[in-house]
Amino acid sequence: MEAVRTTLASHADPVRATGQQRYMKSAMPYLGLTTPTLRQALRPVLADPAYRIAERHQWEATVRRLWDEATHREHWYAALALLGHRHYRQWRDPRLLPLLEALVRDGAWWDVADSIATHEVRDVHLGWPTEVAPVLRRWSRDESLWVRRAAILAQIGAKDRTDLALLTEVIEPNIADPDFFARKAVGWALRDYARTDPDWVRGFVAAHPALSNLSRREALKHL
Repeated sequence: MEAVRTTLASHADPVRATGQQRYMKSAMPYLGLTTPTLRQALRPVLADPAYRIAERHQWEATVRRLWDEATHREHWYAALALLGHRHYRQWRDPRLLPLLEALVRDGAWWDVADSIATHEVRDVHLGWPTEVAPVLRRWSRDESLWVRRAAILAQIGAKDRTDLALLTEVIEPNIADPDFFARKAVGWALRDYARTDPDWVRGFVAAHPALSNLSRREALKHL
C-alpha cells in the first residue's frame, strides 16, 4: 500500500488535479494523473514479486484498505487495478460479488460503477452465469442508482455469450427511471449488443415504447 501511494504521489500534477476534480464533480481530490500515467505507475508495483499477495483474504483486505483509506481518487483506481490484476484472476468468482457491490455502492459514481460492471462483474458472470444471474436481477431493482447501473452494464462486451433473458430482466425495471445515468446505461447496453445482433435490438426497442428518447437514441446509434 505504501509503494502504491508513493509511486502515485511521485507523478502528481496539481494543476491537472484541479481540473479532474471539477470535471468529475468529485468531493475527493485528485493527484492529477492521466489514465496512461496511472497504469504505467502501477504496473511495476503490482507486478513486483515482493508485493505479491498469497492469500485471498489478504488480497480482498488490501483492496478494501486501499479503498477505505484513500485520500485521493487515484487510490480508488489503484484498488480497482489490484482487483483486476492478472495475478489474482483465480479469485474472481461469485464469492467476490459482495465486495464488488460494496465498492459500487460506496463509490456512487459512473467511473467506479462502469469499471467494475464491465470488467469484474462481467467476467464473474461469464464464468458462473447460473450463480450470478440472480444477483444481477436483484441489483437491477436496488435503491442505489449505481448498483442498478452496474447490473445493466454487466454484460457489456459479452457479445454472443450475452444472456438475452437476463439483459431484458435487468433493463425493464429501469426503463422508466428518469435519471440520466440509468437511461444512458440502458442505451449503452443495447447499443453494445447491437454489434452482435442488430435485429434483436431493433425488436427490443420496438417492443418497449416506454424507452426514453436518450435510451432509444443510444440503442440505435449505429443501426
